[in-house]
Amino acid sequence: MAESSKRPIAVFDIDNTLADTAHRQRFLERRPRDWDAFFAAAPHDPPIAEGIALAVATGEECEIVYLTGRPERCRRDTRDWLAAHGLPEGQVHMRRNADRRPARHTKLEILRRLAERREVRVLVDDDELVCDAAERAGFSVVRARWADRSAALEQAQEGEGRT
Repeated sequence: MAESSKRPIAVFDIDNTLADTAHRQRFLERRPRDWDAFFAAAPHDPPIAEGIALAVATGEECEIVYLTGRPERCRRDTRDWLAAHGLPEGQVHMRRNADRRPARHTKLEILRRLAERREVRVLVDDDELVCDAAERAGFSVVRARWADRSAALEQAQEGEGRT
């Protein structure tokens, strides 16, 4: 077994946990929602200091895995953003482009898959429904409450399965 595979995993959400999406939430407040513009603006997200510091510190003893509701088509921008902000390297699990299930389902499914092979030490996420589901499933959770919440984003996460 490789040394890295012996380390526990810490799973971090990205939007509103590590990356501040406030500047692009306006694209979700109009009808119809402008998803292309919302995701195209993601590379310009400012980092959230609390989330970044927690990920870097946690990376000292855990392997970091990123679990985001962003669609697969955003992979390059997402990986570039993580690297540009000094975050630990790690696997990035993203939503399939056409997957519209609520984040609490998609993320829990991936968490369970990860836990089959390794200890999942903690999930850090801003979505209360994701956190509730993970806790009910027995995972340790840190609720990332350091970013302003948007009603449009919450509806998109749960009701439209977009992020």
